[in-house]
Amino acid sequence: MRARLAAVTAGFVLAACTGVFFLPHRVQVLTPDKLGLAYQEVTFKTRDGLELLGWLLPAKGPALGTVLQLHGNAENISTHFASLAWMPARGFNVFIFDYRGYGASEGAPSLEGAQLDIDAAMQTLLARADVDKDRIVIYGQSLGGALGAYYVAHSAHRGRIRALVIESAFSDYVGIAREKFAEHWITWPFQWLPYLTVDDTYSPLPSMAQISPIPLLVLQGDQDRIVPVHHAQRLYEAALEPKQLWIVAGAGHIQTMGDPARRDRLVAYLREVLAAPRP
Repeated sequence: MRARLAAVTAGFVLAACTGVFFLPHRVQVLTPDKLGLAYQEVTFKTRDGLELLGWLLPAKGPALGTVLQLHGNAENISTHFASLAWMPARGFNVFIFDYRGYGASEGAPSLEGAQLDIDAAMQTLLARADVDKDRIVIYGQSLGGALGAYYVAHSAHRGRIRALVIESAFSDYVGIAREKFAEHWITWPFQWLPYLTVDDTYSPLPSMAQISPIPLLVLQGDQDRIVPVHHAQRLYEAALEPKQLWIVAGAGHIQTMGDPARRDRLVAYLREVLAAPRP
């Protein structure tokens, strides 16, 4: 009986391990107009032929730049856009899109596919006449931060990316999966499984040094219970200059920009980065 229970538990854990990074929802919860924001629905194709859906929230007044928002692993853009919905009023276009398998985007999610999705979103921005191609910032949150760090390090469009901001990002896929296993008594004995079942090919940590000379800002709440603060510290330490690390006291997961004063600080940082000569 115990052997059977162990086998069932191991099978469950193995299945959960492979899908833990993608928890997509298809249902649309909210649209920007419900928050009084103008937006444009944008559809575009990936290199492998999938159609993705994105929303462009235009800046109020002349745009200081365009932020490409990479959201986290759950739900879809209809819940994630709200975290940066304050930026158009501060002078930034925000372009958020759903990875394959999320919301109205076609396909099924994968780490490799997400890299193609980000590249397609970047190409979409570069093709728009209303976007300054020399003032694009990538802002990745949680899984989006890990995806964004790898993408910026390896992108063919590095010359167009003026800054990378990653918030509540984990340093590697195996490491965060193992930590999640360790949090619960039923999965604690199976902490070895991620080493066999999780693909670490696209983990950000080995690529952090390649982001330079693009400016890097790492944002992290010291009360983040989903991605502990040591992940941000590892990512920051592995990166080269120019880089900054902001540890926000009292902030949880993807909550570093909740305070207007911190938003002011971020806008000031982005203004400085965008005004500086291209590296």
